[in-house]
Amino acid sequence: MYRLYAMRRSGNCYKVRLALEQVEQPYELVEIDILKGETRTPEFLAKNPSGHVPLLEVAPGRYLAESNAILWYVAGGTPLAPDNRVDRADVLQWMFFEQHSVVPNIGAAYFWLTLVKGGRELQQHALEAWMEEGYRALVAMEKHLADRKFFAAGRYTVADIALYAYTHLAEQSDFDLSQFPAIRAWTGRVKSQPRHVAMDWQPESLATAAQ
Repeated sequence: MYRLYAMRRSGNCYKVRLALEQVEQPYELVEIDILKGETRTPEFLAKNPSGHVPLLEVAPGRYLAESNAILWYVAGGTPLAPDNRVDRADVLQWMFFEQHSVVPNIGAAYFWLTLVKGGRELQQHALEAWMEEGYRALVAMEKHLADRKFFAAGRYTVADIALYAYTHLAEQSDFDLSQFPAIRAWTGRVKSQPRHVAMDWQPESLATAAQ
């Protein structure tokens, strides 16, 4: 069984939990609180020297880091990852877009404005750039979804999971999604997918501390 080290309130961790649930892959969840420095312990750094979650143990002592790399691994051999070469590249380009346009802006705003006490004051200098670039990403997504139900390959894939994680949290971080009807319709379609779980959902097998 896989073991996933993750923080429940992290969008990057949520996307992996969502994918694991949707492919019906059993796993043990180990809750890690990055705000308490739990990714900086010698024990965790021995597993992942970058000190980040999510981290998936796929076999004893074999770890995968980086949320979208984990997503691609989890989706392999399932309908979430297309077989067609062009469709695979289409999925990957949106997963790359999520990492360079959504996470550094919408994701950063979510982290500092909702998770870190006093984060708004600490990052006041960065807010304007986050908002500008975050809205730029949302505009690109809205245009793409104007005549599509999902982002790539003509169906629901890991590209949608990757983009959904922080986009559906955008309004918690000062972004106004009322002007993006295609995005709002898309988030509804993602929520309606089989075995969808919300961000605050936890499996019964939750372990409360890293081993």
